[in-house]
Order: sequence, then structure tokens, then C-alpha cells
Amino acid sequence: MIGLELNKKNLKILCLGAHSDDIEIGCGGSLLKLLNEKQFDQIEWVVFTCNKEREHEAKKSANMYLENQSNFNISILNFRDGYLPNQQLEIKEEFEKIKQRINPDLIFTHYRDDRHQDHRLISDLTWNTFRNQLILEYEIPKWDGDLGIPNFFVELSEDLMLKKIELLMDCFRSQTGKHWFDKETFSSLLRLRGLESASKYAEAFYARKVKMF
Repeated sequence: MIGLELNKKNLKILCLGAHSDDIEIGCGGSLLKLLNEKQFDQIEWVVFTCNKEREHEAKKSANMYLENQSNFNISILNFRDGYLPNQQLEIKEEFEKIKQRINPDLIFTHYRDDRHQDHRLISDLTWNTFRNQLILEYEIPKWDGDLGIPNFFVELSEDLMLKKIELLMDCFRSQTGKHWFDKETFSSLLRLRGLESASKYAEAFYARKVKMF
């Protein structure tokens, strides 16, 4: 495996999620690893859809992730869940606002070929808005069966794997009645991606453009 180390100073991170738990499901372990290892110059955490219950859950989770960081902004927007493509103009305007707030070095966003329409739109607008950043597209397991062949892996220790799952189950209790939202779903995908990257546990991403300096 070829490694990539983020050793630049004053790094800025942008985390984008269509729904309240997407960031944590898709890249929560990688964020725990990054945020535990260093201070970042700026972090923007943006969730595009919510209701009152899920807004509370999203804020609780984001604050727990970012508790050791000194400069961050959490934005929980109230677009309608499941209808983001019909609200594309307004969402594009939000992306332009985000672009004014941060010039990120690293962006976590949705997988371009995700079958959920909300996820795909956020991915498309990420690439449309940001042209000179390292963009890592994360994956969300679900019934659509749209998991692909990722090419970028972040190895996780067992402690980080367990911490990610613990935070998901604790913060997003409104989702625990769904048949797919359980510890086995999350741990099995992390184990599978670990196998593919010659490690025990890992999160996987799609890195479409990576430039070596």
C-alpha cells in the first residue's frame, strides 16, 4: 500500500453530509484519528437536512467529535430530507456561502455513485464548487447495494473502530429502529475494508484526484 501523510501545517477541513449521521457513518473513524492527532486551523461541519430531533442529534455528535479543536463551525441546515435535487439552486447557494467561509485543504463528502439522490447531489456540488482540494468521497452502507471499489484507505485501531460505533449508537438513537443501523453493519464494513487494505479495520474512500507535491 502507498501511504499519504497530511503533514502540512494550518490544515483546514470541510465535512459535508446530506443527513445528520452521514459524516459520522462515512468518515467518523478517520475524523477521530485526525482530530486526536493534531489541531486544525479551521473545521467546517455542514449537514444539509434535519428535523428538530435529528438537529439535536447532529449537534451533539459534532460537538463530541470536535471537543478538542479550537476553531470550528457547525452548520445544521433544514432542507427537506429526500428532496435535495428539487432544491438544487438553494443548495448551490449554500455551497457558495461555504466557499466564502473556508478554503479547505481536505474535504470529506459523499460518494459520486451513491444511489441515494441526496448523497449524489452533495457529491456533485462538492466537485462543482471546489476545484483545488483533496476530496475524499465516503461510503454509506444501505439496502441499495451501491458499495463500489474504493482506492483510499484509512487504517483504524480497534479502539477507534469501537469509539466510532459507540458514538453512532449513542448520538443517533432515533435511527436505531432501522434494520441496517446497528453495530454489526458498521463493524463488518470496517473489517471488510481493513481486509482490503492489509489491516484489521479501515474506512474506505474514493479519491478521484490526488496530486503529489
